[in-house]
Amino acid sequence: MDQTLAAAQMIATARRAGAPLDVLPPDLVPADEASGYQIQRAVHDLMLPQTGSLVGYKIGCTSPVMQQYLGIPHPCCGGVFARGVHDSGASLRSGDYVRVGVECEIAVRMARSLSPGEGPFTAESMMEAIEAYYPAIEIVDDRYIRWEAMGAPTLVADDFFAAGCVLGTAVPRSKAPDLLTVKGRALINGEEAGHGTGADVLGHPHNALAWLANHLADEGKGLHAGQIVLTGSLVKTVWLKAGDKVKMELDGLGTVFAEFRS
Repeated sequence: MDQTLAAAQMIATARRAGAPLDVLPPDLVPADEASGYQIQRAVHDLMLPQTGSLVGYKIGCTSPVMQQYLGIPHPCCGGVFARGVHDSGASLRSGDYVRVGVECEIAVRMARSLSPGEGPFTAESMMEAIEAYYPAIEIVDDRYIRWEAMGAPTLVADDFFAAGCVLGTAVPRSKAPDLLTVKGRALINGEEAGHGTGADVLGHPHNALAWLANHLADEGKGLHAGQIVLTGSLVKTVWLKAGDKVKMELDGLGTVFAEFRS
């Protein structure tokens, strides 16, 4: 068995069991993020029976607060899968996660597919490829004995904390506010736990989307019509306890709710 598949099987086995992952054996640790993304693709294939199909992507480390928190100075991405996408008002079991957290995000739905050959992509060129925006809760899962010890390549291999999302009502691109000035707030049980603006996401959420399109193009892949992309958190991750009620408010885009019951 090659090392990529062996590493993917260890990660997938831990995820299926809901067990915290320890550092990989030295011979299976990805040497760099490119190797981490190769393992990530193998993990996706192994997890399909549990997760359903790939329906989009999450982008992490797009804001200064998250880059500082994770100690990673550039974006990283992971997959979003059919069974992890929920509508606002979802009641989810906190026990279905190792250590569940939430982030306040602006999500987009793609209007058309982007082929790798259309690149390089820019924030400006991404605009016409967007159909709609959503206020979103990204669900993240700290699936590790100690995430600080894992290293960015291994975190990438395991979808960079991705565990799904909760989406509010779609806002057509033609009716959306200026994303630069959108203010987002994370409320846990009615108390503010963080706030930020669209400008915190790589200067503009479209910059994050362009980064993702270029990253996929480098791998010979493209974004597809209908896919959902979580562009990055406006706030530092908020880790939850059982019973917490989560509300994200994004000015001009609306609100989104979820409960993480015991």
